[in-house]
Amino acid sequence: MSPGALHISSVEAGAVDTLLAERVREHRAIRVGMVGAGAAGRAIARHLVSSVPGVRLVAIANRTITRAHEAFAAGGVATSREVRAHAALDAAIEQGECAVTSDAEMLTDAAAIDVVIEATGTVEYAARIVTGALERRKHVVLVNAELDATLGPLLARRAKEFGVVLTNTDGDEPGVAMTLLRYLRSLGLRPVAAGNLKGMVDHYRTPETQRAFSEKFGQNPWKATSFADATKLSLEATILANATGFRVGKRGMYGPSCAHVNELAALLPRDEMLERGLVDYALGAAPYTGAFVIVHEDDAAKRGLFAYGKLGDGPFFVFHTPFHLPHVQIASTIARAVLHGDPTVVAAGAPVCETLAVAKRDLRAGEMLDGIGGFCAYGLIDNADAASGGLPIGVSDGCRMIRNVKRDAVVTYDDVELPPDRLVDRLRDEQQHMFSNDELEARVFRAMGEQS
Repeated sequence: MSPGALHISSVEAGAVDTLLAERVREHRAIRVGMVGAGAAGRAIARHLVSSVPGVRLVAIANRTITRAHEAFAAGGVATSREVRAHAALDAAIEQGECAVTSDAEMLTDAAAIDVVIEATGTVEYAARIVTGALERRKHVVLVNAELDATLGPLLARRAKEFGVVLTNTDGDEPGVAMTLLRYLRSLGLRPVAAGNLKGMVDHYRTPETQRAFSEKFGQNPWKATSFADATKLSLEATILANATGFRVGKRGMYGPSCAHVNELAALLPRDEMLERGLVDYALGAAPYTGAFVIVHEDDAAKRGLFAYGKLGDGPFFVFHTPFHLPHVQIASTIARAVLHGDPTVVAAGAPVCETLAVAKRDLRAGEMLDGIGGFCAYGLIDNADAASGGLPIGVSDGCRMIRNVKRDAVVTYDDVELPPDRLVDRLRDEQQHMFSNDELEARVFRAMGEQS
C-alpha cells in the first residue's frame, strides 16, 4: 500500500462488529429492504444475502419482478416469495423467507423492515419512495447519487425531524472520502480538500457510444454514460460538498492530471484550499480508484514527522483510500445507521453546490431533454450561489426546451418548460424556501446581536 493510503474499515470496525455479533447471538439481525434490482442492486444482494453477520436482506422491490427474483438468486437464495399484501410481506420476513414485490411502498410500510436501501438511480420515483420511508420512520441508505445531489439537503432535514438516519453509502466515493475525512479530523488534522480519482472524462459520450461497454459489464448504457461524461463525478462531488461545506474552485472543478494522487498536494490552488476547502478530482492518477483527502499542517516540527513517515514535506499532505466497493462497504453504512444513528455522508445544511445541466449538443426549442446519462445534456458541479437559475441535471428529464441553447452552455429554468405535477419540483421549491428562511433568520439574529 502506498504512502498516505489508509484502510479505514479496519480502523473503525470495532464497535460495529461487536454490536453485530451481539445481534447474531440474539437472533436480532438488522432487517433490510432494497428498492431496485439493477446492476448495483444485484451486486448488493449478492453480498448481503450471505456474507454479513447481523445484517439480513429480507425483501427486494423492483418494477420488473423477475429482476428481484434474479437478485436474490445471485446471492444463493433458491426460492424467493412474491408478495402482494403488507401482511404477507411481514409474515414472509418473520418466517425467514426472502420476499419480492413490484410495489416499493410495501417495503416502506413494513413493520419488519429496519432499513430501506434506495438503489434505482432515479429521481422522481426515488423521491416518492424515500420521502415515504422517512415519514414511516425508516432509516434510508441511498445508493442514488442522482437523488442525493438533487434533494439531499431537504431529505437530510426531514430525516432529522423524523428521528431517523438518511445517508449515502460508504463504498461510493463520497462515502469513502467522508469516512476518511472524519477519521483524519478525529486525529486532530485539518482537512482542506477531498474528492475522487477519475480515469477519463468526455462530456460528449452518449448511450450509443457506451453501449458496448455497458453490455460487457451488465450495466444500463445511460448509467454508463453518466460515468463517462462527468455527470456522476459532479453528482458525487456535490454530495461531498454538501456534507463538508467545501466548495469548487470553478464550474466542473479543476481535475488536474497527474501520475499519482499524492501529486495533488502541489496541483490544487493553495489559497482556495485554505480559505474555504475544495472538492475536486485527480484525472488519470494511481491508484486509479478510491478517494482522497488533503490535510494542511502549518507547524514545522509536525511537518517533519510527516516527512519522516514518507508523506512528503508539506505543508499539504495527501491521504487516500485506494478502493471503493459499494456493494461490500454498504454493510458498514447500514450498521452505523442502525446501531449508532450515524450517517456515513449526509448534507450538513443548505446546499453548497449543485450539478447543473449543460448542453451536450446544440439544443432546439421543442426538444425534450432526456435526463442523466442521455443524449442531450451532461452535468457539471458549480457552487450554489453561482448556480442560481441553472437547471439541475436531476430535474432535467422530461423538460421541454422553449429556447435554443448552444452546446456547452448551462440550461436554465427559463430555457425549459417543466413536466406537470412532479414531486421533485415541489421538493426543490421546498428545499429552496427552507434554507432561504434559515439564512433570513440567521441575518436577523446577527443584526439583533449587533444592536444589543
